[in-house]
Amino acid sequence: MRSQTISRLLTVFALGYLAFLYVPVLLLPLFSFNDNIYVTFPLKGFTWKWYESMLANQPLIDAMVASVQVGLAVSVVSTVIGMLAAMGLTRYQFPGKGIITSTIMLPLVIPYIILGISLLSLARQVLGIDLSLWTIVAAHVLVCVPLSMLVLIARMEGFDKSLEEASLDLGEGAWRTFWRITFPLAIPGIVSSFLLCFSTSFDEFVLAFFLSGTESTLPIYMYSLLRFPAKVPGALALASCILLGSIIVIVFAEWYRRRGIQAQQEGLV
Repeated sequence: MRSQTISRLLTVFALGYLAFLYVPVLLLPLFSFNDNIYVTFPLKGFTWKWYESMLANQPLIDAMVASVQVGLAVSVVSTVIGMLAAMGLTRYQFPGKGIITSTIMLPLVIPYIILGISLLSLARQVLGIDLSLWTIVAAHVLVCVPLSMLVLIARMEGFDKSLEEASLDLGEGAWRTFWRITFPLAIPGIVSSFLLCFSTSFDEFVLAFFLSGTESTLPIYMYSLLRFPAKVPGALALASCILLGSIIVIVFAEWYRRRGIQAQQEGLV
């Protein structure tokens, strides 16, 4: 009886937590069709005009394109660096390994506002670099490399290292061993790292706020829209489109992960 009561309480807690987490997000598409500039109930009517205004808002589209460009650049660079670092940390033993790993992970625990001010001072006062999307990319790489490393280290430690040793013993070089053995086995982790870094970079606000120049990313532009209530519904329409795209990416990532697990199990059989 007691275990059933605990199970029911945990179920209620889980459902309440999921509702608290996702119901506000699911309201975005609802309000994006509301024929009213204010996000309030009751809904005034149904309309597509906010999606039309979104497509006609060129600064909004430019900000979204900038965020996508920054996210793709950050994802590629962070995943490559994270892959190399994960291989080094999981395959080799060297002095100061723990200190180096902890140092790389520091950006995950330092408040972003501190990082933003520090990087702004470094870029402008020390290096004399003009602020642009490239400075945002550099800042995002700083915080995404540790995330990539965590994902890829878990993946690199999850498969049999003797496969690489067997390849080397059979005469393959380090590069061909990586390309034919390590890389195929690490692909699920690489895809996960890429998606995690992209989502982290795409919606990051604080670092982009400090390090953006004349070009703004989507979070910065949407924050600026809060001063103009008439433009908020267009932002809600774009947020709904991004939400739909995120769901598609998550479904694809889960399908790919399950496919990889299934292929690995069939290979073992």
